[in-house]
Order: sequence, then C-alpha cells, then structure tokens
Amino acid sequence: MRHGKKFNHLSRKTAHRKAMLSNMACSLIEHKRINTTVAKAKALRVYVEPILTKSKTDSTHSRRTVFSYLQNKEAISELFREVAPRIADRPGGYTRIIRTGYRVGDNAEMCMIELVDFNDIYVNEGVKKTTRRSRRGGGAKTTDGAVNTEESTEVEATDTEAKEEVKAEKKSKAETTEAPVKEEKPKAEAKPKAEKKAEEDAPKKEGESEEK
Repeated sequence: MRHGKKFNHLSRKTAHRKAMLSNMACSLIEHKRINTTVAKAKALRVYVEPILTKSKTDSTHSRRTVFSYLQNKEAISELFREVAPRIADRPGGYTRIIRTGYRVGDNAEMCMIELVDFNDIYVNEGVKKTTRRSRRGGGAKTTDGAVNTEESTEVEATDTEAKEEVKAEKKSKAETTEAPVKEEKPKAEAKPKAEKKAEEDAPKKEGESEEK
C-alpha cells in the first residue's frame, strides 16, 4: 500500500526506478522527445526538470551535481551545450506531454514527452500578442500604483479617430446609394379669374358680330 506516498513507485524497487529514470532523462536530452507510458512520463517530468534548471548555470559544481543523477558524459555535454542556451529564458515548464493513444498489447495509455523549446511547430517567436485595454479603470496603473493618464488619453484618441473614419465611410456610402433627385419643372403662373373670363368671352363676342 502506498499510504501517504506522493510519488509513483512504478512497480519497481528504488534502485531500479532511479536507473530507469536516469536512462530516460539521458534519452530525452539526446533525442529531445521519447515515447513512453503516461505514468512513466509524469514521473520523468518530476525527475528531469530540476536537472534542466540546474544546467542553466554552467559551473563545475552544477556539472558534478547533474552527473550524479545522469551518469552519462555525452548527455551532460549535450545538456550544457545545446539545451541550456535554449531554455535560459524559460522559468520552468521545460517539457510537454502529448497523449498518443493506447498500446496494443496491454492497453496502456501511451504518450510522447518532449522538450518544449525544441518543437518548431508550436514555437512562434515572431508573433507578438496584442492586448486590448479597457477604459473602465480610467487609465493603466504603473508599478507605483499611480494612474498613467498618457496611455488612457492615447487610447481615447485612437478610439475617436476610428469612430470618425467609420462615420465618414457611412456618409460616402449613403451619398453613392441615394437615387438622383428629379428636377421639378416650374409650374405655370396661375392667371387671375378676371383675365380667364375675358379670354373665354372674347370668342363668343366675335361669333355674334359675324352673325349680325
């Protein structure tokens, strides 16, 4: 029974377990990724990450400390020459576990454990993350706790400019989509009633005169 034991014994005696983890750590450092079971990968992650942290300081003391765990000169030279410069800026979390399914024989859950900085698919060095700042707080706070009003005013200025551009685009679209206005013809001036009656009576008088 494992009562109160926090680590996984992996069904092995202490010497066998340490030797297995040491060999797996050397293989991981040399090949940058290995395939194993999920239980062994989790135990290896706890075992190898302190060793990787120790390799960041290239000194005789750290080399001897790492050698006491790995017992492999080739793995140590690879660790301090190739791996340590790549992980220098990373504050922990050097490995990644990717599950790959189940083994055919005993249906054990398999995975691939790899060094994060040596996977070119997931590493996007050129991409920079852009964060959107909200104006609720009234400005970004500095390290002293004071409100930085310059950044907030810049954000407000950019927002107003964007709004004005959108309004201008909407106006231009509305002007182009509007139908052309028909020109109204000037209406004839209304003649007074007296002139109309005189014009109507005029032909009648001419006809009476001819009859006489």
